[in-house]
Amino acid sequence: QLQFVESGGGLVQPGGSLRLSCAASGSSGFTADYYAIGWFRQAPGKEREGVSSISRSGSRTNYTDSVKGRFTISRDDAKNTVYLQMNSLKPEDTAIYYCAATKPFGSHYVPQWSYEYQYWGQGTQVTVSS
Repeated sequence: QLQFVESGGGLVQPGGSLRLSCAASGSSGFTADYYAIGWFRQAPGKEREGVSSISRSGSRTNYTDSVKGRFTISRDDAKNTVYLQMNSLKPEDTAIYYCAATKPFGSHYVPQWSYEYQYWGQGTQVTVSS
């Protein structure tokens, strides 16, 4: 059974940092490098939005404009884990953050839209407040 579990959320002051992790697990022989991974977030009363995504190969990434220069996505396939380093956090970054996975045909393709993803984690809460 394929699972993606987020961790690393919490309460942080504006200007602070957090690192989210998305740990993947599956049946025998599973390896995360077959999957492109995306991070999405949903704030109360708002629609879910894409934050960042990374290709299977790790060579290409994508960021929504509001987090460019502040967030960095990376992957460590030896650990079957994708990270989202979030710096200079702002109150408007407050949301539940979800990781999602899909198995694209191309190793360099970066899926950006939620409908492209088949597997979703349960989410981790990030709250930015003083």
